[in-house]
Amino acid sequence: MTNKRIFSGVQPTGSLHLGNYLGAIRNWARLQDSFEAIYCVVDLHAVTAPHDPTEIRRATREVTAGLLAAGIDPKKSIIFNQSMVAEHAELAWLFSCVAKIGWLNRMTQFKEKAGKNREQATVGLYVYPVLMAADILAYKATHVPVGEDQKQHLELTRDIAQSFNLAYNVDFFPLPEPQILGSATRVMSLRDGTKKMSKSENSELSRINMTDTNDQIVQKIRRAKTDPNPLPANIADLKARPEALNLVSIFAALQDTKIDEVLDKFKGQGFSTFKQALIDITVDHLNPIGDEIKRWTQEPEEIDSVLADGAERASTIARPIIQEVHQLMGFLGAGRRS
Repeated sequence: MTNKRIFSGVQPTGSLHLGNYLGAIRNWARLQDSFEAIYCVVDLHAVTAPHDPTEIRRATREVTAGLLAAGIDPKKSIIFNQSMVAEHAELAWLFSCVAKIGWLNRMTQFKEKAGKNREQATVGLYVYPVLMAADILAYKATHVPVGEDQKQHLELTRDIAQSFNLAYNVDFFPLPEPQILGSATRVMSLRDGTKKMSKSENSELSRINMTDTNDQIVQKIRRAKTDPNPLPANIADLKARPEALNLVSIFAALQDTKIDEVLDKFKGQGFSTFKQALIDITVDHLNPIGDEIKRWTQEPEEIDSVLADGAERASTIARPIIQEVHQLMGFLGAGRRS
C-alpha cells in the first residue's frame, strides 16, 4: 500500500456548481499528482432521501463528466460510482457494530437535514457518517480533502478506525488526515452570504452551475446580493460583510491568489466595477470546463466505461482489506471470496 492514499466523494444530486468546483473538485485534480487518488460518485449516499431513479442515473453521469472536465485523469486516479463496489456497504454494516449511538447523536449535519421531521428521517440519513467512514477506510486512505462542514464526519471516521483497532488489538486502519485547501473552501450562496452554495436551494440565482452559459453567469453575478459600501482595504472589515466576503473569496480562488491581494487591487471601488471583473474571470475559467462536460455527457457509454474500469480497480484494493477485516472479526470463510 502507498503511504499516501487520498479518498473523496461527491453526491450525484443536481448539477455541479462553483462551490463543488472551488471547494473540492479543482483540488482533487491537483492532488492526483502527489497522492494515489480515489474519487467516488457516492450514489449510495444520494438515496438517503426521496429521489427519482432516472435522475440519479443522469446525475451520476453528469457528475462524472464534471470530474473529468475539471482535469481528473482516469489514468492517474480511480473514478467510480459507490454502488458498484459492494465493499462500501458491507464495511458500513461492520462499522455500525463499532460506532456508538452517542457519536451519531452529535452529528450536526443530520440535525440540519432532518429538521423538525427527525422522526420521519430515514435510518440511512442517520447512519450516513458511518457509510462515509466505510468509504474512506475501505481503501485505508491516509488523507481526505474536506470542506469545513465535513470535518465532523472525518473526526467520526477517525473515532471508528481507532475503536476498531482497539476492539481487535491491532494497528489496522489508519487515522486519516484532513486536507483543507484553497481560498474558497466554502463558497456561499449568491443570495445569502451566511449559507453555503447548494444544489438544493430553490433559487437558481443562488449558485453558478458548471454548465451555465455566459449569459447565465453574467445575470447571476450581477444580481448577487451585496451591500452599498465600497470594498474595504483589509480582511477584518470584509469579514463583517458576508456577501462581499463571498464574492471576493470566489475571485481570489479563481485567480489563485490571496484575499488581501484582491482587496489591494479593488479597495475603495464599488461593486459594479468588481462584479464585472468577477464576471470576466468566472466566464474565462468555467467556459472550457462547461464545454467539456457537455462533450462527455453526449458520450454516456464512455462515461460508463470510465466508471466500470474505476470500480474494478477500486474493488481490487478494497476486497483484500475487507477480507482481513473478516479474519480479525472472527468470521469463518474469511479470505475465500474472489
